[in-house]
Amino acid sequence: MGLIARLIGGPAAVTALGSAARGMAEVLTPNATRAMALSAEAQMAALRQLGAEYADPGFGWFDRFVNGLNRLPRPMLAFGTLGLFVYAMADPTGFARRMVGLNHVPEPLWWLLGAVVGFYFGAREAFHYRQRSTVAAVAGMAATAPDAMPETNPALADWRSVRG
Repeated sequence: MGLIARLIGGPAAVTALGSAARGMAEVLTPNATRAMALSAEAQMAALRQLGAEYADPGFGWFDRFVNGLNRLPRPMLAFGTLGLFVYAMADPTGFARRMVGLNHVPEPLWWLLGAVVGFYFGAREAFHYRQRSTVAAVAGMAATAPDAMPETNPALADWRSVRG
């Protein structure tokens, strides 16, 4: 054991040799832990940017008007259906004439109407579902760790200092 200690040069030399070996290994294969930390930092920066974009949408009068129009079809269909029942009781002959008229509408036109109504309600539901889950996830991620990762990019810091 004394021969090996004299050959290598003691504990400090062993530590230096280990550091040199680790540095050489990182040249040949990247450090997975550092790569994961950098990936997490980039992902958090992207989520913070996305959260800032969706934090306050700032709807104008046109957006509010269109949102109001988009809320009309469901109540109109529901009240219109109830209105048909009232109309059938109030004027049965007029109602029967109009239903006979509907019987003459070709079947492909009914399929088209079903597709339009189905896609309208399906698209609205999908839009609201996606908007609800995206904004909630981004807001949650941005609120939990807004500045958890420090700025460690020297080139970016240098560029920011030059830029002003």
